[in-house]
Amino acid sequence: MKSKDIVLTFIHALNREDFATAKKYLDDDMSFEGVLGSRKGAGVYIEDMKKMKFKYEVQKAVADENDVAMLYSIDMGGTSILTAGWYGVSNGKIMTIKVIFDPRPVLK
Repeated sequence: MKSKDIVLTFIHALNREDFATAKKYLDDDMSFEGVLGSRKGAGVYIEDMKKMKFKYEVQKAVADENDVAMLYSIDMGGTSILTAGWYGVSNGKIMTIKVIFDPRPVLK
């Protein structure tokens, strides 16, 4: 499976709230870096996703061998935020996730 397919399948699993399937695409030692914080480990990340239940509307996904860059809108509990995500993939697993967005609408 190509890196882009891995990341898109992961995002679709999150949208369905199929967290067990989503976790299968994450390396156990993956890291997440975002505007509002960071996480280390697939278990911790998935537990956060279970609480937040974000919904992703993918606008564009581009990839090279091990990196996938995405532009998507994330529904964060009624507020849709345009977000850029960068996913690092190695050996068929997502190793890193970095996201950038304007947090002001969420902080109101």
